[in-house]
Amino acid sequence: MALRTATAADHERVDAAFSRAVLTERASYGLFLQAQAAAHLPVEAALAQGGVGTIIADWDARRRDALLRDDLAELGLDVPAPAGDLVLGDQSALLGALYVLEGSRLGGTLLKRSVAPDLPTRFLGGMNSTAWRDLLAILDDRLDTEAKRAAAIRAASDVFALFETSGRRHIG
Repeated sequence: MALRTATAADHERVDAAFSRAVLTERASYGLFLQAQAAAHLPVEAALAQGGVGTIIADWDARRRDALLRDDLAELGLDVPAPAGDLVLGDQSALLGALYVLEGSRLGGTLLKRSVAPDLPTRFLGGMNSTAWRDLLAILDDRLDTEAKRAAAIRAASDVFALFETSGRRHIG
């Protein structure tokens, strides 16, 4: 898949930034969630503002902003300021950004196993494999030209950059 290949280095930098968090320690896990929130929340907002619900029928079910806010509240932590702004100008950009968020949900399912059992993990809850396959099918169908793929890749790279900035800022 073109998105995965083109953004592999971006993804690796985000993984490196977030891998510094120790998910078994309350304070470090809290920083991890704040880093997630500073990037995830503005991306979800940009997706909603851009009309992603017209592309993905189950968008409301896929949203995780409330889950993330609930986890932070349970830890007694504030929602941090956004790591940056994001504007998604067209359907291809929306799909590129959505690819990153939904991929992060898959990663969260794996990370959840490493979190101490007494810590909140609503945000890291998984998705079923059908939802991921459905998204991949939509990407294949809608990103059917080089220009559309390029726009999706740019947006995905921008989202990865937002997460990298946030991870470095909050986790160190």
